[in-house]
Amino acid sequence: MKALNPILKLALEMGPLVIFFLANQRAGIFVATGLFMAAVLASLVVSYSLTRHLPIMPLVTAVVVLVFGGLTLWLQDDHFIKLKPTIVNSLFGAALLGGLAFGRPLLPVVLDTVFNLDDAGWRKLTFRWGVFFFVLAAINEVVWRTQTTDFWVNFKVFGIMPLTLLFALSQTPLILKHEVKSGEGAE
Repeated sequence: MKALNPILKLALEMGPLVIFFLANQRAGIFVATGLFMAAVLASLVVSYSLTRHLPIMPLVTAVVVLVFGGLTLWLQDDHFIKLKPTIVNSLFGAALLGGLAFGRPLLPVVLDTVFNLDDAGWRKLTFRWGVFFFVLAAINEVVWRTQTTDFWVNFKVFGIMPLTLLFALSQTPLILKHEVKSGEGAE
């Protein structure tokens, strides 16, 4: 499997969200939802054409975007697109914590082995991310149910992304502590 340049990978992951944000500002939630759906599909096509592989998180996200975006447009009800982050984050949280419950940390699969940790590190990091995804789901529920659509879109871009980045960076000490260097075996 060919690895993507990290900047291109970030652009493919963030591009649809930026398009959603900009379209919402100019044309409203329904046009933004349609463009978001198209951008998510385009991102997957580009990713697959370059790597001949579809990463699990963007693929699951795309399926939920298409289903809930489609319901949003068909029923002309923005509640469905607002539920999408709750559902995606809950699915990821449940999958990660469920995998741990069955003795199999799934984070290495989800991350496409970005780095190599010992078994204890993967278990701890998987648990933390599983809980974090449920926290994101709860935050999304509070924001979309108590704020305007424009506030929710802005928070999705300028609140959730920085929170996720800060959380990821806060995991650096754990990653460094449990990193398996080349040539070492996992615990």
